Amino acid sequence: MEIEERMRQLRKDRNYTLKQLAQLLNTSIQYYQKYEKGLHPLPVDRLYQLADFYQVSADYILGRTEDPTPPKDAKPYETKGKAK
Repeated sequence: MEIEERMRQLRKDRNYTLKQLAQLLNTSIQYYQKYEKGLHPLPVDRLYQLADFYQVSADYILGRTEDPTPPKDAKPYETKGKAK
């Protein structure tokens, strides 16, 4: 499964709107839609934010594994002074 499909699937399975995810990532709805459509690459920091939010591994979002379980020793992503 492609990253765009996985992002859309996670959002819909958990009943979130585009607006809610855009707010989470501090971006516009239109820009978030472009991530889901594959028109803009998903930055690594946003990948980490989504993985933490959905409580899945980044590899799951990337489609590298079918197991959504994050590693036991995974640490939450910290923005380190960046805008959330």
